[in-house]
Amino acid sequence: MSYSVLQIGIVGLPNVGKSTLFNALTKKSVPAENYPFCTIDPSVGVVAVPDDRLWKLSEFSKSAKTIPAAIEFVDIAGIVKGASEGEGLGNKFLSNIREVHAIAEVVRIFEDDNVIHVDGKIDPLHDVEIINLELILADTDTVKKRLGNVDREMKKGTKEAVIEHGALEKVHAMLLAGKLAQDASLNELELPFIKGLQLLTMKPILYVLNKKGGARNLDEMRDGASDERFTKLLKFFADTKSLYVIVDAGIEQELKDLTASEKETFRKELGGEDDGINNLITKGYELLDLITYFTTGEDESRAWTILRNSTAPIAGTAIHTDFKDKFIRAEVIAYDALLGAGSLALARDKGLLRTEGKEYIVKDGDVIEFRI
Repeated sequence: MSYSVLQIGIVGLPNVGKSTLFNALTKKSVPAENYPFCTIDPSVGVVAVPDDRLWKLSEFSKSAKTIPAAIEFVDIAGIVKGASEGEGLGNKFLSNIREVHAIAEVVRIFEDDNVIHVDGKIDPLHDVEIINLELILADTDTVKKRLGNVDREMKKGTKEAVIEHGALEKVHAMLLAGKLAQDASLNELELPFIKGLQLLTMKPILYVLNKKGGARNLDEMRDGASDERFTKLLKFFADTKSLYVIVDAGIEQELKDLTASEKETFRKELGGEDDGINNLITKGYELLDLITYFTTGEDESRAWTILRNSTAPIAGTAIHTDFKDKFIRAEVIAYDALLGAGSLALARDKGLLRTEGKEYIVKDGDVIEFRI
């Protein structure tokens, strides 16, 4: 499986910094006013995946063009309590989330009296629980409706209906327990039925903890211990094996138009230690179990996004769908081996360039030339 258009939806309660983060990510201008529902229709921005290997390959090949892999971030308006029942703009928000591959759930961990919180208090774990509960309630409704249809099909005694019914019952029980559908133990036969429902809580979730320079942030040490609210949040992540990243969206937005060296200098002056935006993008890759392979030459060097453990023909479909059926072989070399050899010809002479067939599992960092 390849991802020609990989979409991650940015969600969260109003006034947690979603649109500010989106601005920093995409260098596009979307509303970030200090009131709920300023973002009604989702905005989409294409973000290059940071990867120094690509630029080194481009320099190595003296490529005329360099094309990085990309992720689409979708800025989805703020969710409020009751969204699953249509509160606020709930139905529209939830339908927008349904269309993305993964969810970046922005959680506010800063205190600032000048930026109102929809609940009037800063409690990040409570915010997470509100959002996840709305997703769970929406999925519960979807599963209940499907169960009703499958119950009728069960009377016919078809094998497929029996399998799907069992899968739905597992997921329904998980949702009723207040847990995500992805936590249900589904076997290989059951999983396709559930995937077909496009449940919100089956989507991978990356929690984006938004802090703010100059404000009191819950992750900062106070008298030798972090804020209890932050400690509880981290325990939740540990218990649920959830991925998270800390970003100062305000700082990153201020720095978005600067060069890499300028960013590093000014980020330190503003109190930011690292590039939270790059961390967010790379964590998005990790969340979806994606890897990158490269093609390189004088015309262009390019990064391609695929699902980990993809075979060579499947990986080739990232370039063109015909590559799967017309695949003959692939010439493969590891990125670092190619650079170390000094040239493709020397790599071939040293036996570093391999010919691989249809069963080859592409590895992160492979440089590939497909033969069709």
